[in-house]
Amino acid sequence: MNAKIELENEISNQMNNELENKYLLLTPGPLSTSTTVRRVMQRDWCTWDKEYNALVQDIRSRLVAMATAQPEQYSAVLMQGSGSFSVESVLGSAIPQDGKILIINNGAYGARMVQMAHCLNIAVVELRYPEMQIPQLADIEKVLEDESISHVSCVHCETTTGLLNPIQEIGRIVKAKNKVWIVDAMSSFGGVPMDIAELEIDFLISSANKCIQGVPGFGFILAKREQLQACKGLARSVSLDLYDQWNTMEQQDGKWRFTSPTHVVRAFYQALLELEQEGGVTARYQRYLNNQQRLAAGMQALGFEMVLDQNTPQSPIITTFLYPNETDFSFQALYENLKKAGFVIYPGKVTDLNCFRIGNIGEVYLDDIERLLTAIEQYRQA
Repeated sequence: MNAKIELENEISNQMNNELENKYLLLTPGPLSTSTTVRRVMQRDWCTWDKEYNALVQDIRSRLVAMATAQPEQYSAVLMQGSGSFSVESVLGSAIPQDGKILIINNGAYGARMVQMAHCLNIAVVELRYPEMQIPQLADIEKVLEDESISHVSCVHCETTTGLLNPIQEIGRIVKAKNKVWIVDAMSSFGGVPMDIAELEIDFLISSANKCIQGVPGFGFILAKREQLQACKGLARSVSLDLYDQWNTMEQQDGKWRFTSPTHVVRAFYQALLELEQEGGVTARYQRYLNNQQRLAAGMQALGFEMVLDQNTPQSPIITTFLYPNETDFSFQALYENLKKAGFVIYPGKVTDLNCFRIGNIGEVYLDDIERLLTAIEQYRQA
């Protein structure tokens, strides 16, 4: 009996050690989660269990309440897969066969929406900008003179560079023209304050593993109820049918149509509770902003130039830095050195520009940013 107890204790200790992160993920998601978020995934759930489905319904209600002070207008739909699955679900379910979408593209994720629209045989007008430039409102107004355009989409936080697109100003133009307004808020929802009713957003798309600080496995759509109803029968895919997914959750008290990521759902619920305990979106935004501002100031002091200039809205989510003008600089060497020091950063994604990215979100605090800056300074001096 004593041997069995010792073995169980050894296994328990080993599991606790494995739950501890070996390094911080300074990325735009997946990101470093709390120990408590990871720990709640140690239990199995039945998808037909009333307790589990009640959890799903609670998540849906909390998401809507987080998104707007006018919750009666909106409903939440959870969708298996990464955030891109949810984007494709909206594009493939909300736009009728005779519809046409204007996609505002100034980064990799706007470009991905264009790719999805072409693949789904949706008529698309692409308004394309360089990755470091925000969209021009006059251009959008001009393009929307085309009355056949029925929908408009844009990425809020384009993590290619870290810029924040002006969705409030764009939305005013979109709704003045009576178009359906789709916002990819993958890397901003839960970390940047917003009210989707005030912003007149028809469909907002985000993911479990971004600012709410859950783990990868599902995305979600916050949409006006009338717009969800209008999706009935339009889907170009069975598994990504937004109306069917929503209607099943509504009619069957939180039931997913197909196997749901149960452990991820439970972790997400815990992450929502921890977001509330932190003080809500406003408090989390302030933490992220403090992280980003200290990171930017510290990196510039170390000789790294930011890709975005002072006139371009910088998000508190992720920051892009140019390689220093040194012939012997190696991003891979910096990456490996920082990983040994307990940090993982991201390579750059800007076309034809040597750069790298550092995220500020997840379980990351000012002390962590200070440790990172110290590690980079030591690397530079070596």
